[in-house]
Amino acid sequence: MLKAERLWALGAMSGTSLDGVDAAMVETDGAAIYAFGPSAYRAYSAEEQAVLAAALGKWPGEDLAEAQALVESAHLEVLSRFDGAALVGFHGQTLAHEPRGRGTHQLGDGARLAEGLGLPVVWDFRSADVRLGGEGAPLAPFFHFACAKWIGATEPLAFLNLGGVGNITWVDPSFARPEEAGAVLAFDTGPANAPINDLMLARRGERFDRDGALARQGEVAQGALELFLDEPYFLRMPPKSLDRDTFADMIGLVGELGDADAVATLTGMAAAAVLRGMEHCPRPPARLLVTGGGRHNGVMMQMLRAALDCPVEPVEAAGLDGDMLEAQAFAYLAVRVARGLPTSCASTTGVRAAVSGGTISRLGHPSEAM
Repeated sequence: MLKAERLWALGAMSGTSLDGVDAAMVETDGAAIYAFGPSAYRAYSAEEQAVLAAALGKWPGEDLAEAQALVESAHLEVLSRFDGAALVGFHGQTLAHEPRGRGTHQLGDGARLAEGLGLPVVWDFRSADVRLGGEGAPLAPFFHFACAKWIGATEPLAFLNLGGVGNITWVDPSFARPEEAGAVLAFDTGPANAPINDLMLARRGERFDRDGALARQGEVAQGALELFLDEPYFLRMPPKSLDRDTFADMIGLVGELGDADAVATLTGMAAAAVLRGMEHCPRPPARLLVTGGGRHNGVMMQMLRAALDCPVEPVEAAGLDGDMLEAQAFAYLAVRVARGLPTSCASTTGVRAAVSGGTISRLGHPSEAM
């Protein structure tokens, strides 16, 4: 087990938006953040995105050789650019997430990365949580708690990640540790960028609605929005989590709309899901810090600002990097796993007890499940 000392860890994240691999370094002892280091990004080409998209929804044992080779080679390519890391946090590519059924599936073998990088690699972060009755997601909340401490927050605040799926972490920084009762609450709010990106690709051959430009030209179809908000998911109490395609029928709700109205409506759905989620916060947050690609969508941000009483800001307003926050999170979590510290608890994933979830692969040694 790793000693409680400061070290540089390297983390990587490839999200459900399938845009590419983020990698970043964090100096931490697994509790506090001491510094943020360099970062890098490796984009997926359109052809590579098609390979990954074809693998979505698949489970171990299915034909995934091409997708796995792509995930591992892309990660090796970007992670090999860094020097000075003591260990690596490798999330893998989520293909399927069904915590109450078949479990959760993140594609990629950390042992292969350990061999290629010559460094210990922590991976398979979610499986232990799911085995103990948790949702396995979201996993960044303990890092968000450390970020709240790092920025000097004194009042409760919330972090909103608008990636393929949206998730929120409410943090009370007056607590000493994130696993303490009342320190954090986290859950997936609903779909965010994934359905918008899918529609843009299908209709216009574009990866996303840059800056919300197309949504700005359209109007939200209220009937479709109301049908969306009737989904049982919004009645469930958190913690709760989603698969990328849980709300795949959203596309059908806007199928007869023109491009601009369809994208405006999907954007409105993502924002409305966040607003429903905010109702679960134990206390109103003093500010909402937004990370992920959705913070660049001016229409989505405007919708949130118009409906919420607290300031809605990109995380850059607090000195954080919204493009790299999740990669940094898995660097931080890797150190926690190596130290035997919990990475999730009842208020973040619904797991029965605080758990340190992850497998450690070292060059020339068998992988160790934590």
